[in-house]
Amino acid sequence: MRSAACTASSQVLVLPSGTAYVSDLQWTSQTNGWGPVERDMSNGERAAGDGHPITINGQTYAKGIGTNAPSEVGVYVGAQCASFSSDVGVDDEVGVKGSVVFQVWADNTKVADSGVLTGKNPAKHLTADLSGAHFLRLVVTFVGGGKGYDHSYDHADWAGAALTCS
Repeated sequence: MRSAACTASSQVLVLPSGTAYVSDLQWTSQTNGWGPVERDMSNGERAAGDGHPITINGQTYAKGIGTNAPSEVGVYVGAQCASFSSDVGVDDEVGVKGSVVFQVWADNTKVADSGVLTGKNPAKHLTADLSGAHFLRLVVTFVGGGKGYDHSYDHADWAGAALTCS
């Protein structure tokens, strides 16, 4: 008689409270178009921890998430958070290159959209109502720049990304 070993994995999801930076929280999911998603630094290149300070149009931020389009970061908020806010933009490390759209999703509803931002744009402040949402998804899509375009320049920053929770 053969026996099979059973393995189970479980993940305890901790609810954020008060004002919480997304970079300090446990993520339920993450995908990134180039290298890993970075906490409190820009995307950098392909290795973890190879980013630089998050900088958009000359302004440096101590907290945030550095990604490369296309990307997505998921956070469990358990209907405990009222709002999300962040300055968003293409990181200065890629110059004027890059072309992305930032989206904030509360469960399956898009609650904020930046429109197209490039490396030429200043940071744009996004806010979103999360009332009643169980999951927050921060999504960055790439737009493309035409012939010979390389989306590795789509270094997209969620600068100062924070939740206001009960």
